[in-house]
Amino acid sequence: MTEPDLLAAELALGLLDGADLLAARGRLATDPAFVAQVADWEGKLAPLFDEIGPVEADPALWARIAGALDAAPPAGSEVLALRRAVRRWQWTAALSAAAALVIAVLTGPVLLTPPPAAGPAPMVASMELPATQLRLGVTWMPDRGELMVSAAGMAADGVHDHELWVVPTNGKPLSLGVVVAGAARRVQLPAALAAQLGAGATVALSVEAIGGSVSGIPGPVVASAKLSST
Repeated sequence: MTEPDLLAAELALGLLDGADLLAARGRLATDPAFVAQVADWEGKLAPLFDEIGPVEADPALWARIAGALDAAPPAGSEVLALRRAVRRWQWTAALSAAAALVIAVLTGPVLLTPPPAAGPAPMVASMELPATQLRLGVTWMPDRGELMVSAAGMAADGVHDHELWVVPTNGKPLSLGVVVAGAARRVQLPAALAAQLGAGATVALSVEAIGGSVSGIPGPVVASAKLSST
């Protein structure tokens, strides 16, 4: 909390007196941003004050305090000190509940709101294309069920397409789609296919006729790599 915001909160609560109160009132007359801060705090605190019921001090206590004031010398330093103590006690009794509520407003979200749970980390694989210095980048985002394939720099030859596959440890390769040369493509995978992707899963790149494999079996595999967590 900044110093102006703290001052605005104290003014809204009625905690200021003396020179501090005069300074705050002067700021109200010259600083529109401070006026807005005070108004904001008053709006936050208004519902909280509605929850605080009136608290009456024990009449016997007030009688003892009044008797102590009347019995002391009128101009002595002890009387002044006692009067200041009474004034402070009155402020404390009236505002302690409100101050506690303000602390709850300021710290409650930090103390009571648990941090958001971290989702599964993305996984990546990088495959070097044969006879080139280009690499095909594959990023699997399990929390979104999205696969991103980046084929920047690849050029279509008009005769072949490249197709991406995931190779389960206990089954035949499953197609992840045809690679779009020179572009980054993001696709949402079906749940059954997404379940085959995980740390250590193998992805492979094959060369196919235009449009990709028609048999569901990969053609010549030219590159492969394992997915690993970032």
